[in-house]
Amino acid sequence: MSSHSRDGARHAARPTLVYRKLRDLIVKGQLAPGTRLVETDVATRLSVSRTPVRGALQRLQQEGYILDSPSLQQSRPIVAPLTREDARELFYIVAEVEALAARHAADLPNAKRTALAGRLQRINDDFKKAATAKQPSHHRLWELDERFHRSYVEAGAGPRLLALHDAVKPQAERYERIYVSLLVSELGTSIAEHNVIIRAIRAGDREAAQTAVQTNWRNAAERLGRVIDTLGERGHW
Repeated sequence: MSSHSRDGARHAARPTLVYRKLRDLIVKGQLAPGTRLVETDVATRLSVSRTPVRGALQRLQQEGYILDSPSLQQSRPIVAPLTREDARELFYIVAEVEALAARHAADLPNAKRTALAGRLQRINDDFKKAATAKQPSHHRLWELDERFHRSYVEAGAGPRLLALHDAVKPQAERYERIYVSLLVSELGTSIAEHNVIIRAIRAGDREAAQTAVQTNWRNAAERLGRVIDTLGERGHW
């Protein structure tokens, strides 16, 4: 590859790298909901020029991570607020994407299906132990729940479904990370719902697997909604 081609490849990669860094900061709450995003400040923080920052902000806005603030004379992007309505929409979308993956996972050959169900059961058992610990680790709980869902998604989803999942799931993750500490008391219900998913996949019951995943995510949306009602929405103008 010529030096010109290498320079071109590096230049093309910069907006993607900046996008990933910014998305990670937003998802993990290091850029809080409602935070104003100024191109020059972001460029300085990430040690890049304004050009890749501009491209990354446009992509993040298209995907719903940031919004234009309507309260300023000059429109400025801000990190999208966390609201009950947005959480419900996101969780219902994730429900449909993951439910389709679970349906496909339940269609796997018996040996692969049995192995997957065993892996899911071990993760869910660890999730139960973490949830019932005297001082539950919120990061550990999120990590195990993420691993549980990702396991059957990767087992059952094709490349297009995986791409859809990768696009929308981090947006739901914003809510899970910030509100997980207030959902610990309801994790017993999540554990039971996970067990229904496991049984359906192990049995090769496509309809049951799809319905179980939809139920788990829709119920999670309602549980989260009650927490947001109690705690309040974050970053709302």
